[in-house]
Amino acid sequence: MTASVSNLYTSRRVAPLLALGFASGLPLALTGGTLQAWATVEQISLQQIGFLTLVGTAYTLKFLWAPLIDRYAPPLLGRRRGWMLLMQIFLAFGMMAMGLLSPAQNLLPLALLAVAVAFCSATQDIAFDAYRSDVLHKDERGAGAALSVLGYRLAMLVSGGLALILADQWLGWGHTYMLMGGLMLVTALATLWAPEPEVVAQAPRSLADAVFKPFKEFFSRPEAITVLVLIVLYKLGDAFAGALSTTFLIRAAGFSATEVGTVNKLLGLAATIVGALAGGTLMAKLGLYRSLMLFGALQAVSNLGFWVISVAPHNIWLMASAVGLENLCGGMGTAAFVALLMGLCNQQFSATQFALLSALSAVGRTYLAGPLTPPMVEYAGWPTFFILTVLIAMPGLVLLHWRRRDIDRIDAAGA
Repeated sequence: MTASVSNLYTSRRVAPLLALGFASGLPLALTGGTLQAWATVEQISLQQIGFLTLVGTAYTLKFLWAPLIDRYAPPLLGRRRGWMLLMQIFLAFGMMAMGLLSPAQNLLPLALLAVAVAFCSATQDIAFDAYRSDVLHKDERGAGAALSVLGYRLAMLVSGGLALILADQWLGWGHTYMLMGGLMLVTALATLWAPEPEVVAQAPRSLADAVFKPFKEFFSRPEAITVLVLIVLYKLGDAFAGALSTTFLIRAAGFSATEVGTVNKLLGLAATIVGALAGGTLMAKLGLYRSLMLFGALQAVSNLGFWVISVAPHNIWLMASAVGLENLCGGMGTAAFVALLMGLCNQQFSATQFALLSALSAVGRTYLAGPLTPPMVEYAGWPTFFILTVLIAMPGLVLLHWRRRDIDRIDAAGA
């Protein structure tokens, strides 16, 4: 079933994803950067603030309990929306409860409550990713990914930058957290409005099936190994270019922290959103393979903008243009990449499979780009390094071209 591009973002299946993406992104800063800022203002020691960084561990381990979300369903709203609504209610009251405490007087209870909020948030993410994979038609996946990214980024602004301003200038920390809890309750209305998938798959018959059958089903596909390697490689060049980009712009290119922060936060965010929305629209016309190839090539070539900065005279407009272009192309690539992950999920096991595939997608960024970028820069220098990031992106595109039939098979299998 093909949706016209003009109606793509207003589809009943796509439109709620804006608010649901917002709900997904809202708790992250409130248990991370914003919580650390609150503790800092109240003169908590650096050692204790460092302890707070462990609060978000649930986000990296969520695949461990994703089979439970596949196997069991709350009594209302089905297997996906039921979990989303339940977690949104828990999150709303959890955030409000955080607002009743103080880091200076109740640090341990506040930290434990933040851990519980992060766990509920990660569980909501599991259910939301599965719901998005189940409900969208194949030509809507790019648009659905784009709106999700938009909602998520807006929520990060609200719970990050805006929350700091509100807490410092207007409401205080406690009331700010209560306001954020109220916003979470409002997003629950989108869960009630969102439709059920047109075809509802039967849940796994047992917990053992929910744990093991997602792997068995996935590896029974002829394209399984190809797509697993592609998931690691597709955004690898982008990950290397971005690993130390802020350090490069400040230390090597000579821009101030204010200049870099302003460009990254404002222009970078706007460019990412525009890129994701444009990518979602183009995907409806191009299909999965051509979108992955075009957007992947663009996000690779856009890294050359940092090379230009490294060899050209100091110029704020040049820096802004390069950052904007990189985020624009990266947003397009993200839309196609998330659409690929959705297309890979079997509806019966979509919570577990999406959680595992998304965890795999972080392998390149976490275990390759992060550790290897510093020695590469020290050995080759910044200009050569940014040229190398373009070359690092090439194997993913070559693999994509070589196994085009596999991608076409994934695309054709969509609803």
